Amino acid sequence: MKTLKYSRQRESIKTCLMNRTDHPTADALYLSIREEFPNISLGTVYRNLNLLVELGEIISFTCGDGSVHFDYTTTPHYHFVCKTCGHIHDLPVSMVRETNEFLTEPVPGRIDSHSVFFYGECADCVDKKMTH
Repeated sequence: MKTLKYSRQRESIKTCLMNRTDHPTADALYLSIREEFPNISLGTVYRNLNLLVELGEIISFTCGDGSVHFDYTTTPHYHFVCKTCGHIHDLPVSMVRETNEFLTEPVPGRIDSHSVFFYGECADCVDKKMTH
């Protein structure tokens, strides 16, 4: 694997993502990064995000809203998506039974990974409905 030249912009993107738990899109990260790098292009942000995904330093996923979201947490975990406000919460794998129970039949090959999304309404949205 070739070594990458250090990039202040790439490090800034990574640091910004590390300090966020809202699973931002590239556009949302771009708006944050522009504060430090006013001349950065959206294309540069996209290229660096895709490179970081390829290197396994971050993960990307879609959850049905048509956008690609980015997550600094690469250890196995699941996501809960609020269908009302769109917020995405991390869920530890310990909340879910053994994943081998998901499949009732053997698969015709080797499974390398999986992703699971739970959809519903977050506690904040439920509370808002009850108080109005």
